[in-house]
Amino acid sequence: MSQHYQHDVLVIGSGAAGLTLALTLPQHLRIAVLSKGDLANGSTYWAQGGVAAVLDDADTVQSHVEDTLNAGGGLCREDAVRFTVEHSREAIQWLIEQGVPFTRDDEHDREDGGFEFHLTREGGHSHRRIIHAADATGAAIFNTLLQQTRLRSNVELLEQRVAVDLITERKLGLSGQRCLGAYVLNRNSGEVDTYHARFVILATGGAAKVYLYTSNPDGASGDGVAMAWRAGCRVGNLEFNQFHPTCLYHPQAKSFLITEALRGEGAHLKLPNGERFMARFDAREELAPRDIVARAIDHEMKRLGVDCVYLDISHQPPEFVKSHFPTVYERCLEFGIDITRQAIPVVPAAHYTCGGVVVDQQGCTDVPGLYAIGETSFTGLHGANRMASNSLLECFVYARSAVEHIVAQLDQVPMPASLPTWDASQVTDSDEDVIIAHNWDELRRFMWDYVGIVRTNKRLQRAQHRVRLLLDEIDEFYSNYKVSRDLIELRNLAQVAELMIESAMQRHESRGLHYTLDYPDLLPEARDTILAPPTYAD
Repeated sequence: MSQHYQHDVLVIGSGAAGLTLALTLPQHLRIAVLSKGDLANGSTYWAQGGVAAVLDDADTVQSHVEDTLNAGGGLCREDAVRFTVEHSREAIQWLIEQGVPFTRDDEHDREDGGFEFHLTREGGHSHRRIIHAADATGAAIFNTLLQQTRLRSNVELLEQRVAVDLITERKLGLSGQRCLGAYVLNRNSGEVDTYHARFVILATGGAAKVYLYTSNPDGASGDGVAMAWRAGCRVGNLEFNQFHPTCLYHPQAKSFLITEALRGEGAHLKLPNGERFMARFDAREELAPRDIVARAIDHEMKRLGVDCVYLDISHQPPEFVKSHFPTVYERCLEFGIDITRQAIPVVPAAHYTCGGVVVDQQGCTDVPGLYAIGETSFTGLHGANRMASNSLLECFVYARSAVEHIVAQLDQVPMPASLPTWDASQVTDSDEDVIIAHNWDELRRFMWDYVGIVRTNKRLQRAQHRVRLLLDEIDEFYSNYKVSRDLIELRNLAQVAELMIESAMQRHESRGLHYTLDYPDLLPEARDTILAPPTYAD
Protein backbone atom coordinates (compact mmCIF):
# COMPACT_ATOMS: atom_id res chain seq x y z
CA MET A 1 0.00 0.00 0.00
CA SER A 2 1.35 3.44 -0.91
CA GLN A 3 2.48 5.79 1.85
CA HIS A 4 2.47 9.55 2.50
CA TYR A 5 5.53 11.31 3.95
CA GLN A 6 6.17 14.89 5.06
CA HIS A 7 9.52 16.69 5.05
CA ASP A 8 10.64 20.27 5.16
CA VAL A 9 13.07 19.64 2.32
CA LEU A 10 12.98 16.84 -0.24
CA VAL A 11 16.32 16.32 -2.03
CA ILE A 12 16.09 14.16 -5.15
CA GLY A 13 19.63 12.93 -5.75
CA SER A 14 22.41 11.81 -3.41
CA GLY A 15 25.56 13.11 -5.09
CA ALA A 16 27.83 16.04 -4.27
CA ALA A 17 25.14 18.70 -4.77
CA GLY A 18 22.38 16.93 -2.83
CA LEU A 19 24.55 15.91 0.13
CA THR A 20 26.15 19.35 0.37
CA LEU A 21 22.74 20.99 0.56
CA ALA A 22 21.48 18.49 3.16
CA LEU A 23 24.58 19.03 5.31
CA THR A 24 24.41 22.82 5.08
CA LEU A 25 20.71 23.21 5.95
CA PRO A 26 19.78 23.95 9.59
CA GLN A 27 19.61 20.81 11.70
CA HIS A 28 16.08 21.49 12.97
CA LEU A 29 14.66 20.84 9.48
CA ARG A 30 13.42 17.40 8.52
CA ILE A 31 15.19 16.40 5.30
CA ALA A 32 14.84 13.40 2.96
CA VAL A 33 17.58 12.55 0.45
CA LEU A 34 16.46 10.11 -2.24
CA SER A 35 18.69 7.83 -4.31
CA LYS A 36 17.11 5.79 -7.06
CA GLY A 37 19.65 3.02 -6.53
CA ASP A 38 22.39 2.59 -3.97
CA LEU A 39 23.65 5.87 -2.56
CA ALA A 40 26.99 5.64 -4.39
CA ASN A 41 25.48 5.04 -7.83
CA GLY A 42 25.71 8.68 -8.99
CA SER A 43 28.39 10.39 -11.04
CA THR A 44 30.10 12.06 -8.06
CA TYR A 45 31.55 8.80 -6.78
CA TRP A 46 33.28 8.12 -10.09
CA ALA A 47 34.79 11.58 -10.62
CA GLN A 48 38.57 11.19 -10.83
CA GLY A 49 40.21 14.54 -11.55
CA GLY A 50 39.37 17.01 -8.80
CA VAL A 51 37.89 20.41 -8.00
CA ALA A 52 39.06 23.66 -9.63
CA ALA A 53 39.57 26.50 -7.17
CA VAL A 54 41.80 29.52 -6.60
CA LEU A 55 44.01 28.22 -3.79
CA ASP A 56 47.58 29.08 -4.74
CA ASP A 57 49.07 32.52 -4.11
CA ALA A 58 50.31 32.60 -7.72
CA ASP A 59 46.75 32.12 -9.01
CA THR A 60 43.97 34.71 -9.12
CA VAL A 61 40.20 34.82 -9.33
CA GLN A 62 40.50 36.82 -12.55
CA SER A 63 42.71 34.17 -14.13
CA HIS A 64 40.27 31.37 -13.28
CA VAL A 65 37.39 33.48 -14.58
CA GLU A 66 39.19 34.21 -17.86
CA ASP A 67 40.12 30.56 -18.38
CA THR A 68 36.50 29.53 -17.86
CA LEU A 69 35.21 32.22 -20.23
CA ASN A 70 37.72 31.17 -22.89
CA ALA A 71 36.79 27.51 -22.63
CA GLY A 72 33.07 28.35 -22.74
CA GLY A 73 33.11 29.58 -26.33
CA GLY A 74 31.62 33.00 -25.60
CA LEU A 75 28.48 31.63 -23.95
CA CYS A 76 29.41 31.65 -20.27
CA ARG A 77 27.47 34.12 -18.16
CA GLU A 78 30.24 36.14 -16.59
CA ASP A 79 28.27 36.89 -13.43
CA ALA A 80 27.76 33.15 -12.86
CA VAL A 81 31.43 32.43 -13.54
CA ARG A 82 32.65 35.14 -11.20
CA PHE A 83 30.17 34.15 -8.49
CA THR A 84 31.34 30.53 -8.64
CA VAL A 85 35.06 31.29 -8.70
CA GLU A 86 34.85 33.91 -5.95
CA HIS A 87 33.27 31.29 -3.67
CA SER A 88 35.69 28.52 -4.64
CA ARG A 89 38.14 28.90 -1.77
CA GLU A 90 35.44 28.87 0.92
CA ALA A 91 33.81 25.83 -0.70
CA ILE A 92 37.11 23.93 -0.59
CA GLN A 93 37.70 25.05 2.99
CA TRP A 94 34.26 23.66 3.89
CA LEU A 95 35.18 20.31 2.29
CA ILE A 96 38.45 20.22 4.21
CA GLU A 97 36.53 20.92 7.41
CA GLN A 98 34.23 17.99 6.61
CA GLY A 99 37.33 15.81 6.44
CA VAL A 100 37.86 15.22 2.72
CA PRO A 101 41.37 13.65 2.44
CA PHE A 102 42.81 15.76 -0.37
CA THR A 103 46.30 14.81 -1.53
CA ARG A 104 49.04 16.82 0.15
CA ASP A 105 52.21 18.04 -1.51
CA ASP A 106 55.10 16.55 0.45
CA GLU A 107 57.64 18.60 -1.48
CA HIS A 108 56.62 21.96 -0.02
CA ASP A 109 56.92 22.51 3.72
CA ARG A 110 54.95 25.42 5.07
CA GLU A 111 56.13 27.72 7.81
CA ASP A 112 53.51 26.31 10.19
CA GLY A 113 55.02 22.84 9.81
CA GLY A 114 52.14 21.39 7.74
CA PHE A 115 52.06 20.53 4.09
CA GLU A 116 50.33 22.27 1.23
CA PHE A 117 47.78 20.39 -0.82
CA HIS A 118 48.95 19.15 -4.20
CA LEU A 119 47.42 21.05 -7.11
CA THR A 120 47.40 19.62 -10.61
CA ARG A 121 46.57 21.22 -13.96
CA GLU A 122 44.01 20.19 -16.56
CA GLY A 123 42.95 21.27 -20.03
CA GLY A 124 42.01 24.94 -20.41
CA HIS A 125 43.56 26.00 -17.10
CA SER A 126 46.49 28.41 -17.11
CA HIS A 127 47.53 27.47 -13.55
CA ARG A 128 47.74 24.43 -11.34
CA ARG A 129 44.47 24.84 -9.43
CA ILE A 130 42.91 21.37 -9.31
CA ILE A 131 42.78 20.08 -5.74
CA HIS A 132 42.33 16.32 -5.69
CA ALA A 133 42.48 13.09 -3.71
CA ALA A 134 44.92 11.10 -5.87
CA ASP A 135 42.80 10.09 -8.91
CA ALA A 136 39.66 9.19 -6.96
CA THR A 137 38.51 12.62 -5.82
CA GLY A 138 34.82 11.93 -6.30
CA ALA A 139 34.91 8.83 -4.12
CA ALA A 140 36.82 10.69 -1.38
CA ILE A 141 34.34 13.59 -1.42
CA PHE A 142 31.27 11.36 -1.59
CA ASN A 143 32.37 9.03 1.19
CA THR A 144 33.21 11.97 3.45
CA LEU A 145 29.93 13.81 2.83
CA LEU A 146 27.94 10.59 3.24
CA GLN A 147 29.67 9.84 6.54
CA GLN A 148 28.87 13.34 7.80
CA THR A 149 25.27 13.10 6.60
CA ARG A 150 24.74 9.83 8.45
CA LEU A 151 25.63 11.64 11.66
CA ARG A 152 22.68 14.00 11.19
CA SER A 153 19.55 12.68 12.90
CA ASN A 154 17.37 15.09 10.90
CA VAL A 155 18.39 13.65 7.51
CA GLU A 156 16.84 10.46 6.12
CA LEU A 157 18.88 8.72 3.41
CA LEU A 158 16.49 6.64 1.32
CA GLU A 159 17.78 4.20 -1.29
CA GLN A 160 15.88 2.53 -4.15
CA ARG A 161 13.53 5.52 -4.47
CA VAL A 162 12.83 6.66 -8.03
CA ALA A 163 11.11 10.03 -8.47
CA VAL A 164 8.27 9.66 -10.96
CA ASP A 165 7.01 13.24 -11.21
CA LEU A 166 6.78 16.50 -9.32
CA ILE A 167 3.51 17.60 -7.72
CA THR A 168 2.62 21.24 -8.41
CA GLU A 169 -0.35 23.44 -7.68
CA ARG A 170 -0.97 23.73 -11.43
CA LYS A 171 -1.13 19.95 -11.88
CA LEU A 172 -3.65 19.72 -9.06
CA GLY A 173 -5.83 22.40 -10.65
CA LEU A 174 -5.09 24.92 -7.91
CA SER A 175 -4.32 28.59 -8.34
CA GLY A 176 -0.58 29.15 -8.25
CA GLN A 177 2.46 27.29 -9.55
CA ARG A 178 4.31 26.16 -6.42
CA CYS A 179 5.95 22.75 -6.19
CA LEU A 180 4.41 20.79 -3.31
CA GLY A 181 6.31 17.51 -3.42
CA ALA A 182 6.80 14.46 -5.61
CA TYR A 183 5.51 11.00 -6.42
CA VAL A 184 8.25 8.47 -5.76
CA LEU A 185 8.48 4.78 -6.68
CA ASN A 186 9.69 2.65 -3.77
CA ARG A 187 11.49 -0.18 -5.54
CA ASN A 188 11.39 -2.27 -2.37
CA SER A 189 7.60 -2.28 -2.10
CA GLY A 190 6.73 -1.61 -5.74
CA GLU A 191 4.38 1.18 -4.65
CA VAL A 192 4.40 4.86 -5.62
CA ASP A 193 4.51 6.95 -2.45
CA THR A 194 3.59 10.61 -2.00
CA TYR A 195 6.19 12.99 -0.55
CA HIS A 196 4.94 16.36 0.77
CA ALA A 197 7.66 19.01 1.09
CA ARG A 198 7.99 22.75 1.65
CA PHE A 199 11.00 22.82 -0.69
CA VAL A 200 12.03 20.35 -3.40
CA ILE A 201 15.59 20.10 -4.73
CA LEU A 202 16.50 18.46 -8.03
CA ALA A 203 20.09 17.18 -7.76
CA THR A 204 19.72 14.27 -10.17
CA GLY A 205 22.81 14.76 -12.35
CA GLY A 206 22.98 14.84 -16.13
CA ALA A 207 21.68 12.93 -19.13
CA ALA A 208 24.78 11.43 -20.77
CA LYS A 209 23.11 7.99 -20.78
CA VAL A 210 21.18 9.28 -23.80
CA TYR A 211 24.27 8.27 -25.79
CA LEU A 212 25.42 4.78 -26.66
CA TYR A 213 28.92 5.38 -25.31
CA THR A 214 29.27 7.28 -22.05
CA SER A 215 31.52 7.59 -19.04
CA ASN A 216 28.49 8.01 -16.78
CA PRO A 217 26.80 5.43 -14.54
CA ASP A 218 23.47 3.96 -15.64
CA GLY A 219 21.41 6.44 -13.61
CA ALA A 220 22.39 9.51 -15.68
CA SER A 221 19.03 9.58 -17.44
CA GLY A 222 18.08 13.25 -17.24
CA ASP A 223 15.35 12.72 -14.65
CA GLY A 224 15.53 16.18 -13.10
CA VAL A 225 15.48 17.97 -16.45
CA ALA A 226 12.48 15.97 -17.68
CA MET A 227 10.51 16.36 -14.45
CA ALA A 228 11.21 20.10 -14.32
CA TRP A 229 10.13 20.50 -17.96
CA ARG A 230 6.85 18.70 -17.26
CA ALA A 231 6.36 20.92 -14.20
CA GLY A 232 6.67 24.10 -16.30
CA CYS A 233 10.37 25.02 -16.11
CA ARG A 234 12.47 26.37 -18.95
CA VAL A 235 15.63 24.56 -20.03
CA GLY A 236 18.77 26.05 -21.56
CA ASN A 237 21.66 25.07 -23.84
CA LEU A 238 20.91 21.36 -24.00
CA GLU A 239 22.70 21.09 -27.35
CA PHE A 240 26.02 21.28 -25.51
CA ASN A 241 26.88 17.74 -24.52
CA GLN A 242 30.48 17.27 -23.51
CA PHE A 243 32.29 14.20 -24.75
CA HIS A 244 35.25 13.28 -22.58
CA PRO A 245 38.16 12.68 -24.95
CA THR A 246 39.64 9.68 -23.14
CA CYS A 247 37.61 6.71 -21.98
CA LEU A 248 39.26 3.31 -21.82
CA TYR A 249 38.63 1.34 -25.00
CA HIS A 250 38.25 -2.32 -24.01
CA PRO A 251 35.30 -4.71 -24.48
CA GLN A 252 35.11 -5.47 -20.75
CA ALA A 253 35.76 -1.90 -19.50
CA LYS A 254 32.29 -0.44 -19.12
CA SER A 255 32.30 3.35 -18.76
CA PHE A 256 35.80 3.72 -17.32
CA LEU A 257 37.12 7.23 -17.72
CA ILE A 258 40.83 8.00 -18.00
CA THR A 259 41.22 11.21 -16.03
CA GLU A 260 42.29 14.37 -17.81
CA ALA A 261 44.91 14.80 -15.11
CA LEU A 262 47.09 12.29 -17.00
CA ARG A 263 47.39 14.85 -19.78
CA GLY A 264 47.93 17.51 -17.14
CA GLU A 265 50.96 15.53 -15.98
CA GLY A 266 52.40 15.12 -19.47
CA ALA A 267 50.61 12.20 -21.14
CA HIS A 268 50.68 12.25 -24.98
CA LEU A 269 47.91 11.35 -27.39
CA LYS A 270 49.16 9.13 -30.21
CA LEU A 271 47.96 7.38 -33.32
CA PRO A 272 48.35 3.60 -33.65
CA ASN A 273 51.75 4.16 -35.32
CA GLY A 274 52.97 6.12 -32.28
CA GLU A 275 52.72 9.56 -33.93
CA ARG A 276 51.49 12.48 -31.82
CA PHE A 277 48.73 14.47 -33.56
CA MET A 278 47.26 17.17 -31.28
CA ALA A 279 49.69 19.87 -32.51
CA ARG A 280 47.86 19.80 -35.86
CA PHE A 281 44.63 20.87 -34.13
CA ASP A 282 45.63 23.27 -31.36
CA ALA A 283 48.80 24.96 -30.09
CA ARG A 284 47.95 23.77 -26.58
CA GLU A 285 48.16 20.18 -27.83
CA GLU A 286 46.96 17.70 -25.18
CA LEU A 287 45.98 20.54 -22.83
CA ALA A 288 43.45 22.07 -25.22
CA PRO A 289 39.83 22.19 -23.96
CA ARG A 290 37.88 18.97 -24.12
CA ASP A 291 35.74 19.82 -27.14
CA ILE A 292 38.83 20.40 -29.28
CA VAL A 293 40.56 17.23 -28.07
CA ALA A 294 37.43 15.09 -28.53
CA ARG A 295 36.85 16.37 -32.09
CA ALA A 296 40.53 15.83 -32.94
CA ILE A 297 40.37 12.22 -31.77
CA ASP A 298 37.06 11.68 -33.58
CA HIS A 299 38.57 13.16 -36.76
CA GLU A 300 41.66 10.94 -36.62
CA MET A 301 39.64 7.79 -35.90
CA LYS A 302 37.36 8.46 -38.89
CA ARG A 303 40.26 9.51 -41.14
CA LEU A 304 42.22 6.34 -40.43
CA GLY A 305 39.27 4.01 -39.89
CA VAL A 306 40.60 2.94 -36.48
CA ASP A 307 38.66 2.01 -33.35
CA CYS A 308 40.71 4.09 -30.92
CA VAL A 309 43.79 6.25 -30.35
CA TYR A 310 46.30 5.93 -27.52
CA LEU A 311 47.19 7.93 -24.41
CA ASP A 312 50.79 7.42 -23.34
CA ILE A 313 52.30 8.39 -19.98
CA SER A 314 54.93 5.63 -19.96
CA HIS A 315 57.75 8.19 -20.38
CA GLN A 316 57.13 9.34 -16.79
CA PRO A 317 58.83 7.48 -13.89
CA PRO A 318 56.82 4.37 -12.88
CA GLU A 319 56.58 5.42 -9.25
CA PHE A 320 55.26 8.85 -10.26
CA VAL A 321 52.55 7.24 -12.37
CA LYS A 322 51.54 4.74 -9.67
CA SER A 323 51.43 7.33 -6.89
CA HIS A 324 49.50 9.97 -8.85
CA PHE A 325 47.13 7.62 -10.70
CA PRO A 326 46.65 4.50 -8.57
CA THR A 327 43.03 3.96 -9.66
CA VAL A 328 43.79 4.21 -13.37
CA TYR A 329 46.91 2.06 -12.94
CA GLU A 330 45.08 -0.73 -11.11
CA ARG A 331 42.03 -0.65 -13.38
CA CYS A 332 44.09 -0.82 -16.56
CA LEU A 333 46.21 -3.60 -15.09
CA GLU A 334 43.03 -5.66 -14.68
CA PHE A 335 42.76 -5.59 -18.48
CA GLY A 336 46.41 -6.43 -19.05
CA ILE A 337 47.57 -2.84 -19.68
CA ASP A 338 50.56 -1.65 -17.64
CA ILE A 339 50.40 2.14 -18.09
CA THR A 340 53.97 2.54 -16.82
CA ARG A 341 55.11 0.63 -19.94
CA GLN A 342 52.22 0.76 -22.43
CA ALA A 343 49.93 3.33 -24.02
CA ILE A 344 46.24 3.23 -23.07
CA PRO A 345 43.65 2.67 -25.86
CA VAL A 346 41.07 5.47 -25.57
CA VAL A 347 37.94 6.81 -27.30
CA PRO A 348 35.66 9.81 -26.66
CA ALA A 349 32.44 9.15 -24.75
CA ALA A 350 29.50 11.28 -23.61
CA HIS A 351 30.48 12.73 -20.26
CA TYR A 352 28.66 15.89 -19.14
CA THR A 353 25.41 17.75 -19.85
CA CYS A 354 26.35 21.45 -19.95
CA GLY A 355 22.77 22.67 -20.26
CA GLY A 356 19.85 21.94 -17.98
CA VAL A 357 17.06 23.52 -15.97
CA VAL A 358 17.26 27.32 -16.02
CA VAL A 359 18.09 28.63 -12.54
CA ASP A 360 19.26 31.84 -10.92
CA GLN A 361 22.21 32.37 -8.57
CA GLN A 362 20.32 30.69 -5.71
CA GLY A 363 19.37 27.61 -7.73
CA CYS A 364 15.73 28.73 -8.06
CA THR A 365 13.81 27.40 -11.08
CA ASP A 366 10.77 28.97 -12.73
CA VAL A 367 8.50 27.03 -10.34
CA PRO A 368 8.36 28.45 -6.78
CA GLY A 369 9.64 26.01 -4.18
CA LEU A 370 11.61 24.02 -6.74
CA TYR A 371 15.42 24.24 -6.98
CA ALA A 372 17.91 22.61 -9.33
CA ILE A 373 21.60 22.28 -8.48
CA GLY A 374 24.61 20.52 -9.97
CA GLU A 375 24.61 19.00 -13.44
CA THR A 376 20.79 19.11 -13.58
CA SER A 377 20.89 22.90 -13.70
CA PHE A 378 21.81 25.54 -16.24
CA THR A 379 23.55 28.32 -14.32
CA GLY A 380 25.54 29.82 -17.20
CA LEU A 381 28.87 28.72 -15.70
CA HIS A 382 29.85 26.27 -18.43
CA GLY A 383 28.77 28.07 -21.59
CA ALA A 384 29.37 26.09 -24.76
CA ASN A 385 31.99 23.87 -23.16
CA ARG A 386 32.59 22.99 -19.50
CA MET A 387 36.16 23.51 -18.36
CA ALA A 388 37.68 20.59 -16.51
CA SER A 389 36.92 20.28 -12.78
CA ASN A 390 34.52 23.23 -12.65
CA SER A 391 31.53 20.89 -12.31
CA LEU A 392 32.11 19.68 -8.76
CA LEU A 393 32.84 23.27 -7.74
CA GLU A 394 29.46 24.33 -9.12
CA CYS A 395 27.77 21.66 -6.99
CA PHE A 396 29.21 23.00 -3.75
CA VAL A 397 28.82 26.71 -4.49
CA TYR A 398 25.22 26.55 -5.72
CA ALA A 399 24.09 24.07 -3.07
CA ARG A 400 25.32 26.45 -0.37
CA SER A 401 23.71 29.41 -2.14
CA ALA A 402 20.37 27.56 -2.39
CA VAL A 403 20.49 26.91 1.35
CA GLU A 404 20.71 30.64 2.03
CA HIS A 405 17.62 31.22 -0.10
CA ILE A 406 15.67 28.42 1.57
CA VAL A 407 16.57 29.58 5.07
CA ALA A 408 15.40 33.12 4.27
CA GLN A 409 11.91 31.74 3.42
CA LEU A 410 11.39 29.24 6.22
CA ASP A 411 8.88 31.37 8.12
CA GLN A 412 6.86 32.12 4.97
CA VAL A 413 6.29 28.62 3.53
CA PRO A 414 3.94 26.21 5.33
CA MET A 415 3.79 22.45 4.79
CA PRO A 416 1.52 21.61 1.83
CA ALA A 417 -2.00 20.49 2.60
CA SER A 418 -3.12 16.95 1.87
CA LEU A 419 -1.97 15.72 -1.54
CA PRO A 420 -3.73 13.07 -3.63
CA THR A 421 -2.40 9.52 -3.61
CA TRP A 422 -0.86 8.17 -6.81
CA ASP A 423 -3.63 6.57 -8.88
CA ALA A 424 -2.65 3.16 -10.26
CA SER A 425 -6.21 1.85 -10.60
CA GLN A 426 -6.25 1.97 -14.40
CA VAL A 427 -2.93 0.22 -15.11
CA THR A 428 -1.73 -3.37 -15.09
CA ASP A 429 1.58 -5.22 -14.82
CA SER A 430 3.48 -5.22 -18.10
CA ASP A 431 4.18 -8.47 -19.92
CA GLU A 432 6.08 -6.67 -22.71
CA ASP A 433 9.17 -5.18 -21.02
CA VAL A 434 11.14 -6.10 -24.13
CA ILE A 435 9.63 -2.94 -25.65
CA ILE A 436 11.41 -0.84 -23.01
CA ALA A 437 14.74 -2.52 -23.69
CA HIS A 438 14.35 -2.15 -27.45
CA ASN A 439 13.36 1.52 -27.28
CA TRP A 440 16.19 2.27 -24.84
CA ASP A 441 18.73 0.77 -27.24
CA GLU A 442 17.26 2.49 -30.30
CA LEU A 443 17.24 5.89 -28.59
CA ARG A 444 20.85 5.74 -27.45
CA ARG A 445 22.06 4.46 -30.82
CA PHE A 446 20.44 7.14 -32.99
CA MET A 447 21.48 9.87 -30.56
CA TRP A 448 25.09 8.67 -30.89
CA ASP A 449 24.87 8.47 -34.69
CA TYR A 450 22.90 11.67 -35.36
CA VAL A 451 23.38 14.03 -32.38
CA GLY A 452 26.99 13.20 -31.49
CA ILE A 453 30.34 14.96 -31.74
CA VAL A 454 29.73 16.08 -35.37
CA ARG A 455 26.20 16.95 -36.55
CA THR A 456 24.32 17.90 -39.74
CA ASN A 457 20.82 19.16 -40.44
CA LYS A 458 19.85 15.84 -42.01
CA ARG A 459 21.11 13.86 -39.03
CA LEU A 460 19.19 16.07 -36.61
CA GLN A 461 16.00 15.78 -38.68
CA ARG A 462 16.29 11.98 -38.65
CA ALA A 463 16.81 12.01 -34.90
CA GLN A 464 13.82 14.31 -34.35
CA HIS A 465 11.55 12.06 -36.42
CA ARG A 466 12.60 8.96 -34.51
CA VAL A 467 12.40 10.46 -31.04
CA ARG A 468 8.86 11.68 -31.63
CA LEU A 469 7.77 8.19 -32.66
CA LEU A 470 9.45 6.80 -29.56
CA LEU A 471 7.77 9.35 -27.30
CA ASP A 472 4.36 8.32 -28.64
CA GLU A 473 5.12 4.65 -27.96
CA ILE A 474 6.45 5.41 -24.49
CA ASP A 475 3.44 7.59 -23.58
CA GLU A 476 1.07 4.78 -24.55
CA PHE A 477 3.06 2.26 -22.53
CA TYR A 478 3.25 4.63 -19.55
CA SER A 479 -0.53 5.15 -19.61
CA ASN A 480 -1.35 1.43 -19.52
CA TYR A 481 1.22 -0.26 -17.33
CA LYS A 482 2.64 0.09 -13.83
CA VAL A 483 5.76 2.19 -13.60
CA SER A 484 9.21 0.69 -13.13
CA ARG A 485 12.66 2.26 -12.90
CA ASP A 486 13.41 1.28 -16.51
CA LEU A 487 10.16 2.82 -17.80
CA ILE A 488 10.59 6.02 -15.77
CA GLU A 489 14.17 6.47 -16.99
CA LEU A 490 13.26 5.72 -20.62
CA ARG A 491 10.40 8.24 -20.49
CA ASN A 492 12.72 10.90 -19.05
CA LEU A 493 15.60 10.16 -21.36
CA ALA A 494 13.42 10.33 -24.48
CA GLN A 495 12.00 13.67 -23.32
CA VAL A 496 15.47 15.11 -22.74
CA ALA A 497 16.66 13.71 -26.07
CA GLU A 498 13.86 15.61 -27.85
CA LEU A 499 14.92 18.79 -26.05
CA MET A 500 18.56 18.23 -27.00
CA ILE A 501 17.64 17.73 -30.64
CA GLU A 502 15.37 20.80 -30.72
CA SER A 503 18.12 22.89 -29.11
CA ALA A 504 20.68 21.68 -31.64
CA MET A 505 18.34 22.43 -34.55
CA GLN A 506 17.91 26.01 -33.32
CA ARG A 507 21.67 26.72 -33.25
CA HIS A 508 22.80 27.68 -36.77
CA GLU A 509 26.51 27.85 -36.00
CA SER A 510 29.35 25.76 -34.63
CA ARG A 511 30.27 26.81 -31.11
CA GLY A 512 32.03 24.85 -28.40
CA LEU A 513 30.61 21.37 -28.06
CA HIS A 514 28.03 21.90 -30.80
CA TYR A 515 29.75 21.30 -34.14
CA THR A 516 27.72 21.03 -37.34
CA LEU A 517 28.98 20.60 -40.88
CA ASP A 518 26.11 22.72 -42.22
CA TYR A 519 27.05 25.76 -40.10
CA PRO A 520 30.82 25.49 -39.48
CA ASP A 521 31.33 29.16 -38.52
CA LEU A 522 30.55 31.23 -35.44
CA LEU A 523 27.72 33.74 -35.49
CA PRO A 524 28.79 37.27 -34.51
CA GLU A 525 26.55 37.27 -31.41
CA ALA A 526 26.56 34.53 -28.79
CA ARG A 527 23.08 33.59 -27.59
CA ASP A 528 21.76 30.92 -25.26
CA THR A 529 19.19 28.43 -26.51
CA ILE A 530 16.25 28.66 -24.11
CA LEU A 531 13.23 26.38 -24.56
CA ALA A 532 9.97 26.94 -22.68
CA PRO A 533 7.34 24.20 -22.17
CA PRO A 534 3.71 24.79 -23.14
CA THR A 535 2.85 25.15 -19.44
CA TYR A 536 5.48 27.85 -18.83
CA ALA A 537 3.98 31.06 -17.44
CA ASP A 538 6.30 34.06 -17.42
